[in-house]
Amino acid sequence: MASNYPDSDEDIFVITEEELVQGLSVLAGSDLENCSYSRGYVKRQAVFACNTCTPDATEPAGICLACADKCHDGHDIFELYTKRNFRCDCGNGKFGDFQCQLIPSKDEQNVKNRYNHNFSGCYCTCDRPYPDKDGEDNDDEMIQCVICEDWFHSKHLGCTVDEPEELQEMVCETCMNKAPFLWTYAAHFADPPLIKISNSNKEEDVKVEVVEKSPEKCPSRDEGATSSDVRRQEEGGSESSPRKKKHSETSKVSTKAGECRLKKLQGLERPRQGAVFWPYSWRSELCTCTNCKKAYVAAEVQFLMDQSDTILAYEKKGLDKPFGQDPLMTLLESMDRVEQLELIYGINKLTSLLNEFLEQCASEGKAVTAEAVQEFFEELRAKKRRRTDGGF
Repeated sequence: MASNYPDSDEDIFVITEEELVQGLSVLAGSDLENCSYSRGYVKRQAVFACNTCTPDATEPAGICLACADKCHDGHDIFELYTKRNFRCDCGNGKFGDFQCQLIPSKDEQNVKNRYNHNFSGCYCTCDRPYPDKDGEDNDDEMIQCVICEDWFHSKHLGCTVDEPEELQEMVCETCMNKAPFLWTYAAHFADPPLIKISNSNKEEDVKVEVVEKSPEKCPSRDEGATSSDVRRQEEGGSESSPRKKKHSETSKVSTKAGECRLKKLQGLERPRQGAVFWPYSWRSELCTCTNCKKAYVAAEVQFLMDQSDTILAYEKKGLDKPFGQDPLMTLLESMDRVEQLELIYGINKLTSLLNEFLEQCASEGKAVTAEAVQEFFEELRAKKRRRTDGGF
């Protein structure tokens, strides 16, 4: 095997495989061959926007995976990750004379589709593109709000982003305020709750004790403390022996059949500012009494009652389907360790060289023609032949 691999082959493989699986899982729930329009407003699917065909921000449009590949090949495409309850717009009234190659006859518009500035290639409260060539946030992690589905730079969330690998879903401050009852749940179940709750012997009674925080005992986030520091001191832990708060320790509330759980939790609120991060299964804590269901519908967040609405559920379902058995992953599984590393290194190297080629064309003001691309790959083949002939 060639000796031009970085020092840690093990780390290279693990990281790259995770990235491959993540990328595949987003697309696995979508159909690469057939336009999704005939399926109506799909519960969740990968969605794209074509800046070539619909550059007008006042007329945003979204297309499915198959149309992005078949109808808009070679166009300037924005990848929008996934959207819920979306119907493919390809070739409808927003595209003028352009027709969908897969389903030419479509309604003029999909009135139930929801659009935001993502469809124009902009994200976050800063309304910047991603990647942002002229900005300073390219290295900042972007996180998607599970309600509005916009993407936010972590530093623009208005809160401390701590231990993100343990946090499954985020709701931005704007969406929290559109569904204000979520602040009550956040005081009990979000991370960190910044409270201590104790129960009396009676199951129907809930006694809430708000922890008093002082500079000497519990540093604030403004003073540089992390949420883990705050949580440990609230739990009576020490710096040397931190203990994570289990979900069952956060709040234990028993309700009778038909009783509103939200009312049981009221009386304790956290500051209504900044985005809120939620741990595993937080949706299962939401009350589903008749009045609360009406409140979800009024706030247009009724999907929060659906456990299968989550991105995690979508990705798992997609990879469980035959479509999710991607040929690349199947190929990797059939290889030994050395062959896997060689393939992954080759993909990374090709991607790097191709990016360099495109950047060079841009800097020199050259058009990326089919002939130029063909010449690029011919040069790669020649280099490969030279390495082979030289015994490498």
